Amino acid sequence: MRKRKRQQAGQLFKAGGWWYVRFYDSRVIEGEVERLRIAKRVVRAQGITKAKARELAKPVLAEINRSVQSPETIVTMGDFVELVYLPRMQQQKRPSTYHGYKNIWGDHIRPRCVGLWLRDMRTCDIQLILDDIARPGELSRNSLRHIKSSLSGIFKFAKQQGYYDGEKSARDTAIPSAREPEETYGYSLEEIGEILAVLPEPAATVFAVAAFTGARRGEIGGLFWENYMDGAIYIARAVWHGNVTEPKTRKSKGAIPVIAPLAKRLEFHRMRSGNPMSGPMFPNEAGKPTDLNNLLNRVILPTLNRCVHCGEARSSHVLSDHTFERDSALPEWHGWHAARRGLGTNLYRLGVSEKTIQAILRHANVSTTSTYYIKTAAADAQAAMAKLETEIMGNKWAMDLVPPQLASIQ
Repeated sequence: MRKRKRQQAGQLFKAGGWWYVRFYDSRVIEGEVERLRIAKRVVRAQGITKAKARELAKPVLAEINRSVQSPETIVTMGDFVELVYLPRMQQQKRPSTYHGYKNIWGDHIRPRCVGLWLRDMRTCDIQLILDDIARPGELSRNSLRHIKSSLSGIFKFAKQQGYYDGEKSARDTAIPSAREPEETYGYSLEEIGEILAVLPEPAATVFAVAAFTGARRGEIGGLFWENYMDGAIYIARAVWHGNVTEPKTRKSKGAIPVIAPLAKRLEFHRMRSGNPMSGPMFPNEAGKPTDLNNLLNRVILPTLNRCVHCGEARSSHVLSDHTFERDSALPEWHGWHAARRGLGTNLYRLGVSEKTIQAILRHANVSTTSTYYIKTAAADAQAAMAKLETEIMGNKWAMDLVPPQLASIQ
């Protein structure tokens, strides 16, 4: 017969202007389960009698008395995340996703809660963590949204594994006030042409693939010659820091038609590479897929960021006898993903429907395409309003829109 758990009445005491309740609880300390005497704050003491404080302490004691958690699961946030949560995420998630989780934990969450007991965490405690992260004012609202999502994932997994039995936890928190994220960028066709004109090979062809297929950075690194056939590039894998993985989503797998200018570049690149029929399309010196970040730092940025006075790259300008001033005649680099956004925007400007652009970019839904990958420039807005003006002025009723007293003004 299962032994009934002894019910604790707790001990009330006042300290520092607060009522506290003291009770016994099991906690894991350095891997060993220990029975500790714990004190938990109940309410501010001002105007509150001991009898009232005891009433307010009842939910705390009820939670302790009814707990069905095994002592081995009463751990700190730090131990749970680093010994349970992150190892499981490393097994289940893509390397890039796991890396993001690990960075958010280490950079933002861990310093604020590593020693707090996971089972004692409430929505208000998590809100305090988010508020403290936002306080310096350095992070954008999107960054805070990612941090909140990471916290939600931690507590959701903790509930699934029996380490936490609270309700909702991070889901009921609010994202603190923060600066709006900077507008993302998409390369125009003119900028793409300017960049291709100055980059050496094979960097130019790599960038052309990014600009004219919309493939993600990892997908370009994972391209093999076997994936290029029948006038299309087939996305079959992604490479991130040497790790070969599946594409980001099931929808990400698919064929992207190759336009003639890109096809000519790829054939030229194939001939320069010894006419291979298989293997990485863009290999490094070891014959493995090129890391596009290495290509960026070693070739692309030194080519685009040169001094207007001496032509030296910024990275090798340290010993010069004058201050580095970037040559503004050279096109600017805005990131690999700006090529993907640029393709969406450029297709839209050419009259391609959002649904078709979604298929080319292999998004799960069209709202992602229209919200984040179609950039409307000021020139586009002006052209649209000019079309509206032409349409209106071509109708007889157009003059009805103009007040009579203004009709004579030229």
